[in-house]
Amino acid sequence: MTAIYRDMDQTALDAGYNNTLAVSDSAALLQDFDERSAALRIAHGEHLDLRYGPAPRNRIDYFAAEKPGPLLIFIHGGYWQMRAKETFSFLAAGPLAHGIHVAMIGYTLAPDATLTEIVAEVRTAIAWLKNNAAEFAGDTERMVVSGWSAGGHLTAMCLDEPGVIGGVAISGIYDLKPVRLSYLNDKLRLSDEEESALSPLHLPLSEKPLTITYGTGELPELQRQSEQYGEARRGLPGEVLPLPQHNHFTILNELAAVDGAITRAVCKIAGI
Repeated sequence: MTAIYRDMDQTALDAGYNNTLAVSDSAALLQDFDERSAALRIAHGEHLDLRYGPAPRNRIDYFAAEKPGPLLIFIHGGYWQMRAKETFSFLAAGPLAHGIHVAMIGYTLAPDATLTEIVAEVRTAIAWLKNNAAEFAGDTERMVVSGWSAGGHLTAMCLDEPGVIGGVAISGIYDLKPVRLSYLNDKLRLSDEEESALSPLHLPLSEKPLTITYGTGELPELQRQSEQYGEARRGLPGEVLPLPQHNHFTILNELAAVDGAITRAVCKIAGI
């Protein structure tokens, strides 16, 4: 065995970041997400596919609350190379029940975009919302950014964007080194420079509040990433929030639910 990262050989490292393989019913869970999201989009379909840039996936789905209020910006996951915003519309249900507007960001996937370009797109989307969300009664001075998996990484990267008051990173990646060394890099094609420049763990830390949450049933590497980033942020506003019994996919129900742990974390940062 030739160890290439933390005593793991290539096979072990690849398995250590393969969430789909680790959760045996992940396909059924994603199908459930799609079905619940379709229902929410029917109920709240007034502001879908708002364009913020020229690329096909440079679009935002905006779910307006019944009255003016803070805005949750959600960034989907899929290791920067899979999934789409439409699968995660169901997550808006929890925040909407508390009067929080929700915007779901789409972005170009690897290999059609580099991670540098993906980060830039997400920042452009947040800037678009800062300039335009007031049209839908969203408070552009009380924006909370959140994301899951790769979206957790993008949350940490975008915490200091204007109008963002804090963030909730769900099951995120904060050190890109193991990603660059694993099968995930086949499409990402991360360079050494990008690994350093785009790893939140190795960048100046934002002083805005950040809740870092993960499921205790997730892969050990995913749990370690969150704990390590939380330790790096020790003394800064926010918290590390392990959620018992949840895997990489079921954890999202804690944002979809009105009284879910992640919904409560968003409400706390939003001041509700």
